[in-house]
Amino acid sequence: MSASISPPINEPAIHPSESSGPASAARVGIIGAGPAGLTAAYLLSRAGVGVEVWESDPRYVGGISRTVEYKGFRFDIGGHRFFSKSKEVEDLWSEILPNDMLQRDRLSRIFYRGKFYSYPLDAAEVVDNLGKRESLLSIASYLKAKVTSNNEAENLEDWVIGKFGGRLYNMFFKSYTEKVWGMPCNEISADWAAQRIKGLSLYKAAVAALRPKRTPPPQSGDRGAVIKTLITSFRYPRLGPGMMWDAAAEHTRAQGGRVTLDTRVSGIRRGEDGRWCLTLEQGGTSRNVWYDRVICSAPLGWLVRTVQPALPAAALEAAAALRYRDFLTVALIVRPSVDFPDNWLYIHDPALQVGRVQNFGNWSPELVPDPELACYGLEYFCNQTDAIWQAPDEELVALGTRELEALGLVRPGDVIDGAVVRQPRAYPVYDDAYTQHRETIRLALSEHCPGLDVVGRNGMHQYNNQDHSMMTAMLAARNILSGSQEFDLWQVNQDAEYIETGAHVVDPAPA
Repeated sequence: MSASISPPINEPAIHPSESSGPASAARVGIIGAGPAGLTAAYLLSRAGVGVEVWESDPRYVGGISRTVEYKGFRFDIGGHRFFSKSKEVEDLWSEILPNDMLQRDRLSRIFYRGKFYSYPLDAAEVVDNLGKRESLLSIASYLKAKVTSNNEAENLEDWVIGKFGGRLYNMFFKSYTEKVWGMPCNEISADWAAQRIKGLSLYKAAVAALRPKRTPPPQSGDRGAVIKTLITSFRYPRLGPGMMWDAAAEHTRAQGGRVTLDTRVSGIRRGEDGRWCLTLEQGGTSRNVWYDRVICSAPLGWLVRTVQPALPAAALEAAAALRYRDFLTVALIVRPSVDFPDNWLYIHDPALQVGRVQNFGNWSPELVPDPELACYGLEYFCNQTDAIWQAPDEELVALGTRELEALGLVRPGDVIDGAVVRQPRAYPVYDDAYTQHRETIRLALSEHCPGLDVVGRNGMHQYNNQDHSMMTAMLAARNILSGSQEFDLWQVNQDAEYIETGAHVVDPAPA
C-alpha cells in the first residue's frame, strides 16, 4: 500500500548552461533541494546570482522536511517544529511563507511501562506514576551521580548517567535512544547527548513543570536563553513543512533560479581553472554542467567518494566509515475513538518496535481533510538491511495497527487505511569515531576543494534541525556574495548559532 503522490513541482525541461568545457559556466550549482539547498538558492537568486538546484526526488522538494500526501491526508517525515534561537532564521521563514504559519501549542509525552509522562516533565505526575519509593530512589541515584560522575564522559551512557543518574537513564533514555540508533548507548558518542540534551537539567525541567503550560515563543532579545527541548509553543505551516520548501522553490524560480527534480548528480569534477563540473543523469541521458561554485547537501560520504580529482586516501577511508540510520513512517488513517491530545509521543517500551507516534491533525487541522477522521504516523528507526525496511507495505500497516492498539490509542476496527514512506539516510550516526572522521574530511575538502561548500544535516554529517541546516546555507550564501571565506560553516552548532573565537553569536552579520 503505497502513498499516492501529488504532481511534481518541476521545470518542464532542463536547460542548464552546458558545454563540453567550462567556457559557458552558470554561477552556482546546488546539489539537493532540502532546507539547506533551497535556503541557499533562495538567498542567492534574491541577490541576482544565477543558481540551479538539482534534486533526485522525482516528486518533492524539502528532503526529510517534505510533506507527503496520500488521498488528501498530509504527513511529515518526522515532526518539524518551526522554532529557532536565530531571529534571522525565523524572519526568513516569515519572508518565504508570510501568511500560512500557524501558532501551535506543544503537547508531547513519554510512554513508559504502560503510563504516559508529560515531556517536559511534570514533577507531580512523575511521582504519581513512579510511586514515592521509585521517585526517592531516582533522586538518590541523581545525587549520587552528581557526586561520583566523571565530567569527561566518553559515550552517551556515561554522559546521561552523569547528568541524570542511572535510574532515570534506564527509564527515560536507554530504550528510546537504542531504538533510534540501533546500537548500545555506550557505543554512541557523548556529542549526541551534548547537542540534543544540551542545557536540560532536572532543575530546569522541574521549574518548567511549575509554569503555565502555554508559553509563547520568546522575543528576539531572549531567544538565546531558551532550551529548545523545553519550548511549549512553536510555528508550523498550515499544510505541513513541505509547504515552506515548495514556496522557497517557487520564489527561487520567480527570482530567475532553477529548481529541477528527478535529476541525479553522478559526478563532481574540479577543472584546471578552478571551476566545477557536475554530471547530471535525467531520463536516461547524461550531461555536464559547469559552475563557478557548488553547494552540496547530499550525504558527505557520497561526496567524498564522488569528487574528482580523488581526495587523499585518509579522507576516502573516513568517508567509508561514516554511517547512517534509516527511518520509515507508517501513516494510519483512523476513526478516533480514543482521546489522543498530543502532537507526538516517545515510546520507551522495548516490547514495541515503534519509536515515536505523531498525531498529524494536532500539528495542523488542515493536514486531515475529513474532521471525522485522524492520521497517526508511527515512526520506525532501522537500517535498510533490516527485515522491517524490506517488509511489504501491507505488513507494516498491520504492524502499526497492532502497536497502536497495544498503546491504547485505537480500538480494534478503528484503522481504515494506511501508507508507508521510507526515508534512507535520515540520521547521520554519532558513533564513537565520527568526530575524527568529519575532521579528516573537513581538512581534505578545505585543502583540495576550494569553491565547494557542504551544508545541511547529511551534507556535513551533523545531526541537526532544519534551522541549523538553514544557517549553514545562509553563511555559504554570504561567503559567495562577498567573494570570501569569512564564515566557517563547520562552526555552526546545533542551535543554529555561529561559534566565533569561542563566543556564541546568533544572527552573524558580515563584517
